[in-house]
Amino acid sequence: MPIDPTIFKAYDIRGLYGEQLGPDDAELIGRAFVRVIARLAGKEPGDLRLGLGRDMRLTAPEMAARYRAGMIAEGAHVLDVGQVGTEMLYWTVGSKELDGGIMCTASHNPKAYTGAKLVKDGAIALSGDEGIQDIRQLIEDGLGESPGGGSFEELDVYAPFQEAALTIIDPSKVKRLKVVVDGGNGMAGPMVGPLLEQLDLDLVQTYFTPDGNVPDHEPNPMIEANRQFIIDKVRSEGADLGIAWDGDADRCFFVDDTGRFVDGDFLTAILAEHLLEKSPGADILYDARASRAVPDVVTAAGGTPHINRVGHAFFKTRMRREGAIFGGEVSGHYYFHDFYNADSGTIPALLVLEKLSVEGKKMSELLEPYKAKYFISGEINSEVADGAEKMAEIEEKYADAEITHVDGASIDYPDWHFNVRMSNTEPLLRLTLESLVSVEDMERRRDEVLALIRA
Repeated sequence: MPIDPTIFKAYDIRGLYGEQLGPDDAELIGRAFVRVIARLAGKEPGDLRLGLGRDMRLTAPEMAARYRAGMIAEGAHVLDVGQVGTEMLYWTVGSKELDGGIMCTASHNPKAYTGAKLVKDGAIALSGDEGIQDIRQLIEDGLGESPGGGSFEELDVYAPFQEAALTIIDPSKVKRLKVVVDGGNGMAGPMVGPLLEQLDLDLVQTYFTPDGNVPDHEPNPMIEANRQFIIDKVRSEGADLGIAWDGDADRCFFVDDTGRFVDGDFLTAILAEHLLEKSPGADILYDARASRAVPDVVTAAGGTPHINRVGHAFFKTRMRREGAIFGGEVSGHYYFHDFYNADSGTIPALLVLEKLSVEGKKMSELLEPYKAKYFISGEINSEVADGAEKMAEIEEKYADAEITHVDGASIDYPDWHFNVRMSNTEPLLRLTLESLVSVEDMERRRDEVLALIRA
């Protein structure tokens, strides 16, 4: 049976276990991955050293075993780090100078899904533009006989990973804060939990035990229903902060002391300001959807802001090329130069705790200047029949604005702006809009643009 071509996404491989993506497919993907990495690295397959990790999903042990079998069948040596958070696999690839790696995960998707995140050397992600479609093509063309000759070793990386993560902050500066943490029964508990326990915190731990049955709520805090629990818990506990992670724990999300969700662009600004105190004058990347708060804060703090295309492959590649110390996306992906440019759910949590302690402020107080000046819509999706045609209509309508094409179309006026871009995987246009005047002005302009998109 041929492999389902729809599982090959823009930034990963993902599908329903058994229906779209199963163990036999995993072995073929493992084999093709070795061939793609060998080409990119300019090496023979037998000379490759590759990492492998898996999340807590019930299907992950079997799927990871078959990815490993495929890589070994092509002659590669595999370092299998077992059940870990995704960033731990990235860190292993970077710190051990491996040629690449596979993380068996479907990230924040419901438990019926399985998948893989794929990286080359330097923990740089493969994408639909480079690598992922090549894997699909190799499988569809037929891989033929495997040469064999590969090998594997099992490795426990928890202690060295956690030791490395803790060097990003000064633990002695973290003051006693009451913090509610929600692991969503994903990988955050074992990955981040031991680090938080080393700090002087009053921790309220919830759903910190990995469980592939996901008995409590889906580990995707971007969906409002999934974060209601931690919002309510922060309020009932009178906590200083809430932190929630997605399933594979490479993203973390924050709830302030009043129970308000912290928008990703404002969190990017807060992290950037804190990091620029440690590395004055550095370069910072932010995504095309973000609030102007980010470049404004970076510039005021003496750094240089750079707008960037959405997607971890594009962030990691540019950070590596230009030496930026930090990059942030509104979706909760935060990238750090000192962590092999990988996106991390561990480091933002540590940095925010350090920032709150050093500033002696509550999260709501840190956010207030942003809430008072920058009025953002959040990302709004609209189904359209012809995305390209609709994009052209938008540019014609707003032709008197400054228009740039870093990612989709960014339409900029002095006191408001918006970005609209086509989805990589669905017939959707994604809109983010901001006013620097008022909430009412934002809502009026948002509705005007949406009316055009949905006409």
